[in-house]
Amino acid sequence: MRTAGSACLQRSRRSAVVVAALACGLLAGCSSPAARPVVPPDGPGRGCAALHHALPSEVDGRSSRDTTPASTRTAAWGSPAVVLRCGVVRPAGLTPTSELVEVNGVAWFLDERPSAYVFTTTGRSAYLQVRVPSSVDRTTATAPLVDLAAAVKSSLPLRPSR
Repeated sequence: MRTAGSACLQRSRRSAVVVAALACGLLAGCSSPAARPVVPPDGPGRGCAALHHALPSEVDGRSSRDTTPASTRTAAWGSPAVVLRCGVVRPAGLTPTSELVEVNGVAWFLDERPSAYVFTTTGRSAYLQVRVPSSVDRTTATAPLVDLAAAVKSSLPLRPSR
């Protein structure tokens, strides 16, 4: 036989469990989504460590976020993330006659893909790739490059012309 006191205690425990579950749900909802792995490239990376330390904390209004695994060759901002990889291999489609996009003194080769606009620097000590999600309007896809230009110019010297 249950007493009034034990029924009240049981309701209190249930309430505490419900409150705890709601709190966990709210905390999980507020945390950033699980980061997708950002594979550090294995191409030549002269200047990548210096670039990493010169990167802005915000790109196109997006705050920096950790990459997994952590590396001085990768960086990301916002969600969906703008992702940077330093030291990638030369893009297959880049030729001497490729059309380039110049943003604040940095030349970029654009490879439009269904999921992203992929920009790769040209003429620098290392190839730097920036992936901008395709959810960004095409007319503003270069906005992150504006915020990255100063760091690129100060960290990745121009490759001598041959």
